[in-house]
Amino acid sequence: MEKVDYLIIGGGIVGLSTAYQILKENKNINLIVLEKEDKISMHQTGRNSGVIHSGLYYKPGSLKAINCIKGRKELLDFCLEFEVPFEKSIKLIVAADERELPGLQELEKKGIANGVEGLEVISKEEAKEIEPHIDSIQALKVPNCQIIDYLDVSKELRKQIEYLGGKVLLNQRVIGIDDKNDEILINTQKDSFRAKKLINAAGLYSDRIAKMAMPNNKIPIKIIPFRGEYYELKDEKKHLVKGLVYPVPDPKFPFLGVHLTKMIDGSVHAGPNAVFAFSREGYKKRDINFRDLIESLSYPGFIRIGLKYWKMGLFEMYRSFSKKAFLKSLQRMLSEIEIDDIVPGPSGIRAQAVDRKGKLLDDFEILKENNQVHVLNAPSPAATASFAIGRHIASLATKE
Repeated sequence: MEKVDYLIIGGGIVGLSTAYQILKENKNINLIVLEKEDKISMHQTGRNSGVIHSGLYYKPGSLKAINCIKGRKELLDFCLEFEVPFEKSIKLIVAADERELPGLQELEKKGIANGVEGLEVISKEEAKEIEPHIDSIQALKVPNCQIIDYLDVSKELRKQIEYLGGKVLLNQRVIGIDDKNDEILINTQKDSFRAKKLINAAGLYSDRIAKMAMPNNKIPIKIIPFRGEYYELKDEKKHLVKGLVYPVPDPKFPFLGVHLTKMIDGSVHAGPNAVFAFSREGYKKRDINFRDLIESLSYPGFIRIGLKYWKMGLFEMYRSFSKKAFLKSLQRMLSEIEIDDIVPGPSGIRAQAVDRKGKLLDDFEILKENNQVHVLNAPSPAATASFAIGRHIASLATKE
């Protein structure tokens, strides 16, 4: 049984960033990251839109706002230091009609309050100079954006963790945790470990790991999986999008809406939607995990969500199965696109934390309990903010 000072469950970008921050600040310690897959960052980190967010959308003073602004700078500094490729881009948030103008102005106010530089509400004509094919009546220009492959960041983080003396172990699915107060016993399907400190950055499974580690505590949330599906523009239509084009989001939901993203490889992704998934790893429409499904459907918070947002849920399900409905959402921003111009692309799962009252948690949620730290909610912009979140988690974990 291996003894360690810190054991981190989860080899996504949040877990890896946390490990990196701990090792940078603490010499001569033993640290291990456990990842259940045979590769790092296979789920939320490796299946997102690849945008380095500017900090525009988030409530001023929230953990999202604070850590996004700090984290993006640290992320870019890390990429420059270790030659991880990224590209500059411009984001336009476009108002399709007059009803969306107040939302556009509210976003500008939030961005200014959060310290986002260079924001400017521009006319339809000015928007056309940046994105000639995009339709709008006004747009919010966000000039300081970047695109990246977060898998590249994770791979470099792993290299640096190992250089600093840490370990990243693959194929290590945690099956049991026993907190003995002075140490924590962690069992995987392959090995056993004894740790002084435990950090749970398990993403889609963070609630289950928390319950495993704290069986006598009532975990305040349940992870409900939402699948985000993308289409891609065909090669001959990629010229229609130059950078990042987003709609004005609905403030009732913690989703940004179907948008257009020119990726770092030159492809253009359209999406994602946000449809309830029948499995925590349900990347295909017909993927079902009965344990996941029963847990979601029987959770009081999910039932309350269903009663409150059933119309939106039915629409998202319909849009998931109807290419025509998905296209209609895109045509609000890009009217000249046609149904044969898009082909099915990748999909991802958002680990959305929901409390028992049916509230969709919008901000990051991190719980410290004695010698354990649990990251219970880390949706977008967690990848952008990962270095700042990692430093925050490291600070919590290293305090006695």
